[in-house]
Amino acid sequence: MSIIHSVRSQIVPIHREGYPFIVGFAVASLFLFWIWTPLGWIGTVLTLWCVTFFRDPPRVTPLREGLVIAPADGRVSLVVSAVPPEELGLGQRPLPRVSIFMSVFDCHVNRSPVSGRIERIVYRKGLFLNADLDKASEDNERNAFLIATAGRHIGVVQIAGLVARRIVPFVAEGQTVTAGDRIGMIRFGSRVDVYLPEGVASLVAEGQTSIAGETVIADLSAQNPGRTYRIG
Repeated sequence: MSIIHSVRSQIVPIHREGYPFIVGFAVASLFLFWIWTPLGWIGTVLTLWCVTFFRDPPRVTPLREGLVIAPADGRVSLVVSAVPPEELGLGQRPLPRVSIFMSVFDCHVNRSPVSGRIERIVYRKGLFLNADLDKASEDNERNAFLIATAGRHIGVVQIAGLVARRIVPFVAEGQTVTAGDRIGMIRFGSRVDVYLPEGVASLVAEGQTSIAGETVIADLSAQNPGRTYRIG
């Protein structure tokens, strides 16, 4: 039994959203093998990539009131002040924003950055520009969550990218979530923006790698001006 447990502990779970794609890639690979063996191996590599893309590993989320946790795996591409999308209802004043870019090799299951109640979910159609561009926040297809937590509001916006064509939410308006809960995913390659309350300092820097459900990106209860960083 210990051997079986050890093997299971090394297997990363796959999210159910991925099963149709994985099966489709696998069937296509068998067909390609029948046509020409090298094409079959290409299909096999793409099938393995698809399995990797839809992985949904468990995460260890720090739970303390005030902590804001990264909603996505990937690279922190922008830490700026920006006017939030109007559908969030957060006003027209610039707010601190942390943007996390997910490449096609990152885990794409998004998680709630805080514990609270989802007051609003709004989907907007749009373009499919490179999600790493700043203007993607305004022009691209997106899905916005407004989460109330401890008397304050956090905005989370899923932004479709250059090859993304589907934003899939896992939660509904009025639902209560805990920090680290799965709230949705984007297929394939995308970005997630987090809008913090005015005056809250980011605790991550541009270029830093974040882990959904684990990396602390801000602390609503802290009064410090933020952190400094070096590249080494």
